[in-house]
Amino acid sequence: MYRFLLTPRWWVINIFAVLAIPVCLFMGSWQLSRFEARVDTHNKQQDRSSAAKETAEPLRALLPVTDQTSGRLATATGRYDTAHQMLVPDRRLGDRDGFYVLTLLRTDGGKALPVVRGWLPGDADDRADVAKVPAPPAGEVTVTGALQASEHQDSDGVRARGGLPRGQLGMISAASLVNLVPYQVYDAWITSATAPGALKPVPPAVADGTGLDLKAFQNLGYTGEWFVFAGFVVFMWFRLFRREVETARDLALGIAPPDSPAGPAEAAPTATAPDGAAPAATGPTGAAPPGAEGDAERTRSPSATA
Repeated sequence: MYRFLLTPRWWVINIFAVLAIPVCLFMGSWQLSRFEARVDTHNKQQDRSSAAKETAEPLRALLPVTDQTSGRLATATGRYDTAHQMLVPDRRLGDRDGFYVLTLLRTDGGKALPVVRGWLPGDADDRADVAKVPAPPAGEVTVTGALQASEHQDSDGVRARGGLPRGQLGMISAASLVNLVPYQVYDAWITSATAPGALKPVPPAVADGTGLDLKAFQNLGYTGEWFVFAGFVVFMWFRLFRREVETARDLALGIAPPDSPAGPAEAAPTATAPDGAAPAATGPTGAAPPGAEGDAERTRSPSATA
């Protein structure tokens, strides 16, 4: 009864099921691991931000910026470049619009570290608001702040279309600063933990791909989809298998399947008239229908009447 499993058609079905089920389970498990990783990093960042005290580490020990080092407290020593202080417009803090105050810190290693010294409400194009920006301290300073990765075009608040006046910067990254300053810049930046004057400290941003955002829950949704696909493959295999078994059982009992073509109808026996003449038509009872005799007389050949 189960010999149909050895047919070429069922070989294809079986191989497809054997390969599809593990692939679906693997992809579902991978998407679930992505979601769990986002939850873990989110919890770590929450614990880190809620900690009362955190030991700051040297900047070089935390580079390059990764998911694990983003948001960590870093320290750097150097001198502020007062000639290249920049404003980063269109940045929100809470429900208010304002701008960042960014100053480059020339470290002992020769490279400069972009430092966001704070946020100020207002418009970066308004001279009155810009006048409230405190001057950076002179001399050698040690700055402590949360380490951040360079921004990109999809980062929140980034203004990448250009057209900004001199002294303003739309995106905090080494790529956007390399043509504005005559020295190398770290591919990272820090937001200072303390802000002088009217400035307010900028909280660190969550690293890309680590927060519980819409993408995180998309990973969870994809997990369910892949597991549903695996269950659907199993369901269809058993459905086809059951249909084949029922068809084989019916054939063994002499029952034709519903979709089999019907056999040709047996031809009804007809009476053959003598001398090769066409048989006379008969009615439902076997008798000749009315008018049949008259039709026979009219169609009889002259030689038959001679």
